[in-house]
Amino acid sequence: MKLAFLGLGVMGYPMAGHLAKAGHQVTVYNRTAAKAQAWTKAHGGAAKPSPQEAAAGAEIVFLCVGNDHDLREVALGPKGALSGMGKGAILADHTTASAEAAREIFTQAKEKGVGFLDAPVSGGQAGAENGKLTIMVGGEEAVFKKAEPVMAHYGRAVTLMGPPGSGQLTKMVNQICIAGLVQGLAEGLNFAMRAGLDAKKAVEVISKGAAQSWQMENRAGTMIDGKFEFGFAVDWMRKDLAICLGEARRNKSALPVTALVDQFYARVQERGGGRWDSSSLMQILMKA
Repeated sequence: MKLAFLGLGVMGYPMAGHLAKAGHQVTVYNRTAAKAQAWTKAHGGAAKPSPQEAAAGAEIVFLCVGNDHDLREVALGPKGALSGMGKGAILADHTTASAEAAREIFTQAKEKGVGFLDAPVSGGQAGAENGKLTIMVGGEEAVFKKAEPVMAHYGRAVTLMGPPGSGQLTKMVNQICIAGLVQGLAEGLNFAMRAGLDAKKAVEVISKGAAQSWQMENRAGTMIDGKFEFGFAVDWMRKDLAICLGEARRNKSALPVTALVDQFYARVQERGGGRWDSSSLMQILMKA
């Protein structure tokens, strides 16, 4: 297929690479042109100077950018993707953004005869590189069925959750759960260390029982070692939690633990840890 991928960050770069490796014709765009050029050198394809030009003629255009503002600019701006897309094409957004932004873009895309899917992902950089992301999707079923086999090149689970905005709402559930899990893991590990236990041995034992989680399997060791210079940045986690808390105010759901953990992440930022992995909640407890 003729595809476009807009946004070549730590997630988008390898995701676009999987599409090229699968034999699709991929045109890319990135705000920093040098990264787009590096991608074409590694994977072939073409790089264009604007989302509009990259999207022109593509059957499916994928986006993976930073936040609502970036998403609206790249999708809806004067030189945005939608302005270059033809009737019957599909715009699939992998950005973690608000459900409100997803519904807005869906409406404008539909007016032009373009399908839209909000399709945020979970699995981190490793999941993107290994092609094992979880993709939660909102949109129309007919559009989803066309895009699903293509997203499967980098997604081990690609699931339609409901109408436009449902993908973003599901990603909010994901981030709410992660926030509580990471804080609980940080407190447990800190307790083990201060109690004089071999913390890694303790994790080895309890990970075989009800306490097991992805966070425990993939982050406990580095948390114990105090290593946080990698992974999903605290700055991005706070962006995501702000979206969750904003949606909770709208739907009147209570998120007391999420709100508290968000403030703990603010303290990490104050210590200069904005680019540390989200598991760096442990750092606050280690320094207490």
